[in-house]
Amino acid sequence: MQYQIQRDRMVQDQLVARGIKDTRVLQAMRKTPRHLFVEEAFAMRAYGDYPLLIGEKQTISQPFMVGYMVEALALNNKDRVLEIGTGSGYQTAVLAEICQKVFSIERIKSLAKKARQLLESFGYHNFQIRIDDGSIGWAEKAPFEAIIVSAAAPQVPAPLCEQLAEGGRLVIPVGTEKSQTLRLIYKKNGEIFEEEKFGCTFVKLIGKYGWEI
Repeated sequence: MQYQIQRDRMVQDQLVARGIKDTRVLQAMRKTPRHLFVEEAFAMRAYGDYPLLIGEKQTISQPFMVGYMVEALALNNKDRVLEIGTGSGYQTAVLAEICQKVFSIERIKSLAKKARQLLESFGYHNFQIRIDDGSIGWAEKAPFEAIIVSAAAPQVPAPLCEQLAEGGRLVIPVGTEKSQTLRLIYKKNGEIFEEEKFGCTFVKLIGKYGWEI
């Protein structure tokens, strides 16, 4: 009950108050127990307006950022989504509430294993996690109606654009190691278009089309 009150307040104060309107996104984030996707010591801070460390020098994104990025994908229940950076699995759970299936890639084996176990314990079956270089995407499962990247790249990875379905949307932070701009990419008539949204700071996307280790 305590955490449900915190979730309701998070949705109202951090999402609705900042313009997040998609009712499916709001409902998914109102339902998903974010406190179970962080270290136990951080559980009481899980619904705060900030990112939190989840181990392996990785983070769980600020609730508003998760809500904004998922809303930007304009998902429906028939969409297949590619997620780059499984992390704790929290965003995976939010996506799984909304779309048909989530294909998630995580570079760090320990995070992927923990996220998979947690998601399965909640009864999610419409997801698949792969341990690999997320910057190259998941070609054999393409095309995707939506791609969400939870790590910053120096440029938009070409394979991800190639794996977008016609009419597909890609949201990704792009910039330097210290500062990035969130970009919305979409494919229309076979061409790629970009919109810049706002400044942000994410951990680095490590890989062939990202940053070197």
